[in-house]
Amino acid sequence: MTQSIVVVDPLNEAALAKLRAYLPPGFALACATARGDAHLKELLADADYAISGQVGVGGDVLRAARKLKLLHKWGVGVDNLDLETARACGIQVARTTGSNAVPVAEFALGLMLAALRHIANGHADLRAGHWRGVGAQTRETFMLSGKTVGIVGFGAIGKALARLLQGFGCTILYHKPNRLSAEDERALGATYATMPDLLAASDVVSLHCPLTQATKNLIDGRALSAMKRTAVLVNVARGGVVVEDDLVRALAEGTIHAAAMDVFALEPLPADSKLIGIENLVLTPHLAAIAADNYAPTVKRMFANILAVSRGEKLPPGDAVL
Repeated sequence: MTQSIVVVDPLNEAALAKLRAYLPPGFALACATARGDAHLKELLADADYAISGQVGVGGDVLRAARKLKLLHKWGVGVDNLDLETARACGIQVARTTGSNAVPVAEFALGLMLAALRHIANGHADLRAGHWRGVGAQTRETFMLSGKTVGIVGFGAIGKALARLLQGFGCTILYHKPNRLSAEDERALGATYATMPDLLAASDVVSLHCPLTQATKNLIDGRALSAMKRTAVLVNVARGGVVVEDDLVRALAEGTIHAAAMDVFALEPLPADSKLIGIENLVLTPHLAAIAADNYAPTVKRMFANILAVSRGEKLPPGDAVL
């Protein structure tokens, strides 16, 4: 008997075919063709398994999924999945813990360089036919080498970033709820700091924390005012960690030098968002985890977890959320 897997994110035909190439025997794969709960309710009504990339799955959708055994996150963050309802409905939830650590860390590093050196502006200027070379730049640029980088959230991604930054000779500060052992700190070349100390000392603040009640709106006007005027903020965590209106104001007023964001409070980012068009703000559409050479290992692991549930087996402890 064929079991059904539904991807709640809309995929084009090429992306769907690529995913189907790794599909285990005995499973059929479909995906959303539109956004919105009404469509998802219909799509998941008879689904055995669901996969969520960037599209959230709320309680109403889960309650309409009569046969759903497992909701699998394609990635790590589960803040946009209604875990309470999933638990009440007896739906297991899993994720691919650590699978995107290196791609996201590399992307964060790229955003740091883009924001510090205004690379995106130079690219945009040339595409528009403007050559603004030496002497024509309106903003200062800064090197990453030798700078102090504060990493907020120090899980697999934050640690991968710390390893990359060692090659730049950076001083690395980190903040997380539970401090690492002295041995782990030495291995990563990182020093624990309180949030106030991290904000005050860092030339770059890079966000890698999950979105929780403790981290929601963590970077607000007060936090931005505590940073250096030459500092750069990078967010590849979740949009809700940053108060976007406060960031817009801080960039306009020169409270901080620049910022780069891959995640937003509302996704897709509306075309009329205040964030679009700010000269000292680099924007990318939630791309940090996407890397072709990381695709197959992640998909295979995700399908292996679905297979395990179909056989009545336990999920790996690191991947099991519920």
